[in-house]
Amino acid sequence: MGVLIVIPARFASTRYPGKPLVELRGATGNSKSLIRRSWDAAMQVSGVDRVVVATDDERIQKAAQAFGAEVVMTSENCVNGTERCAEVVEILDENYSIVVNLQGDAPLTPPWFVEQLIAGLESDKLADMATPVLRCDGRALNGFLEDRRAGRVGGTTAVFGVERNALYFSKEVIPFTSRTYTDDAVTPVFHHVGVYAYRPESLIAYPGWVTGPLENLEGLEQLRFLEQGKRIACVEVDAKGRQFWELNNPEDVPRLEAMMADMGFE
Repeated sequence: MGVLIVIPARFASTRYPGKPLVELRGATGNSKSLIRRSWDAAMQVSGVDRVVVATDDERIQKAAQAFGAEVVMTSENCVNGTERCAEVVEILDENYSIVVNLQGDAPLTPPWFVEQLIAGLESDKLADMATPVLRCDGRALNGFLEDRRAGRVGGTTAVFGVERNALYFSKEVIPFTSRTYTDDAVTPVFHHVGVYAYRPESLIAYPGWVTGPLENLEGLEQLRFLEQGKRIACVEVDAKGRQFWELNNPEDVPRLEAMMADMGFE
C-alpha cells in the first residue's frame, strides 16, 4: 500500500506533436528532453515507492529507457493521461494506496507540490482525487491573459468552494476580474497545476464513465470526475519563489528555458 507516480507521455499531441521529446536547455546550456526533465522532477518527490513512464510510442519508450526510466507500454486507445494511468494500474496489478499522475509537460513541478498533494488526499477521506492549485501573482495572470488575447490556450484555472472542493476548471481565465494587476500583486485567480492524485478505485472506474460535454468542450480530463458527481479536493500549494509553467505550445519553450535559467536548472 504505497504511492505510485505515473508520467503519461504520448507522441501524437494535437497542439504539439512530439512534445515529450522536445529538448529544453537549462541554465548551463545543457539540453534534456521534456520527458527526462519530467522524470527528474518525479524522482525528487519523497515518500514515493515507484515511478513509471506510461506511453504507447516506441520513440518515447526508447528515449526514457535510455536515461534509466521504467516504462509501461499502454494502449493507443487511451484518450488522456488519466485513462493511461488507469491502464498502468491494471497492468501492474499491485496494491497502491494513491496513484499520482505527474503529467509529462510540467517539468518545473517542485517536489513539495506533489508531497503536499499526496498529504492532502490522505487527509481528505471523502475525496475521490486531489489536485494542486497555485494562487496567481500578477505576472502569471497577465501571462494567461496575454495567451488568450493571442488566441493561445495557456494554463488552466480552477475555482473551488469554501471546503476546497473543486467547482470547475477551465482553459479560460476564471473567475473574471476587471482589475489590472502588477506583476507582484496577489490575484483571486488560481492556476491549476497539472498533477493528480487518485484513489485507485476511482481511477480504475474512470475509463468506464461516459465522456461528458464539459470534458469534450474544455479538453480537460478532470472534468469527467465532476460530471460524474465525484469530489476533487483542491490543495493549495506554495511556490516558495519558484516559477511554474507547463509546456502546452511551441511558444512555451523559450518561456520555460528562461525560467530554468533564472532558477539555475541544469
